[in-house]
Amino acid sequence: MSRKKLPIGIQTFARIREDNCYYVDKTGIALQLIEEGNYYCLSRPRRFGKSLFLDTLAELFEGDEPLFRGLVAHGQWDWSRRYPVVRISFADGVVNSRQALDTRINDLLQVNAQRLGLSASTAADIPGRFAELLREAERIHGQRVVVLIDEYDKPILDNLGNP
Repeated sequence: MSRKKLPIGIQTFARIREDNCYYVDKTGIALQLIEEGNYYCLSRPRRFGKSLFLDTLAELFEGDEPLFRGLVAHGQWDWSRRYPVVRISFADGVVNSRQALDTRINDLLQVNAQRLGLSASTAADIPGRFAELLREAERIHGQRVVVLIDEYDKPILDNLGNP
């Protein structure tokens, strides 16, 4: 009997499943969260698996059915429905000013718009661009938008010594 690989350094659900790595199935918990609420803030210690869990949620909502074969969610999810997913992560790089944060957010909104096949935003400010992205994604894709924000506290941590 061959052993599976440990997913050391792997942070994406797809790669863990495609590379046949060990995976603790949390898809039942994901389904429970989806059924019981709308908005969550997952506050856990670093290296606790939050990013992997968010990636799992994204794959679930995007309807990547083959990745979930053999897992709890597989038989309990409607794979015919695919949701537009907006993924925002502040994990990369250092944000050392408000201007850098605004640039990062604008870039993330643009990347998501392109990935979802949407036209460029005409809104003048970040809240307007974000709202426009959500409205347009729902209109084009015919489903409510799933927004996943990862490492939301990183810009704050990057500036703890900079009042």
